[in-house]
Amino acid sequence: MPRALMITGDAAEDLDAMYPLYRLREAGWDVDVAAPTRRPVQLVVHDFEEGFDAYSEKPGRRLPVDLTFAEVDVDRYGALVIPGGRAPEYIRTDPDVRRITEHFFANDLPVGTVCHGPQVPAVYGLLQGRRTAAFPPLQGDMENAGATFVDAPDVVDGNMVSCRGWPDMPEWSRAFMAVLERAAVPA
Repeated sequence: MPRALMITGDAAEDLDAMYPLYRLREAGWDVDVAAPTRRPVQLVVHDFEEGFDAYSEKPGRRLPVDLTFAEVDVDRYGALVIPGGRAPEYIRTDPDVRRITEHFFANDLPVGTVCHGPQVPAVYGLLQGRRTAAFPPLQGDMENAGATFVDAPDVVDGNMVSCRGWPDMPEWSRAFMAVLERAAVPA
């Protein structure tokens, strides 16, 4: 059975994490969740409220964690998923997150990013010359990282698939599953 890795932390957006997790499992993938520690991470629910200039945030589910970033053996995995929310802001400072992310890009393995997820590869210079979607207010950050920002629900650039956030999950999932099939990741 093929194996994917999800890297995340507290304040990851609930649907950004749970939807890909279950979609991959539904397709027969084993998925390990890695975080700074082995304790469950607290997800959050971001929503859009009338009269708010920004999204609102409420507590979401607690996501069990299988291993820490330091424990990740990258050679065990054929794909990487980076959910959005606020987690990418701080997990990208972890040296093991850099090691993990650079491995997937260097080996042209499938990488799925959702919402704020592209902040992780962006900070390492991995989006230079690539096309990416992200939460729209991150357009300047993506462009400053050398990427071309695309405001779309399912941006495919080689083996990288990105989207703007949880409302794009159906389109993103179809595109990511197609990239996984084309990559023919061994079980």
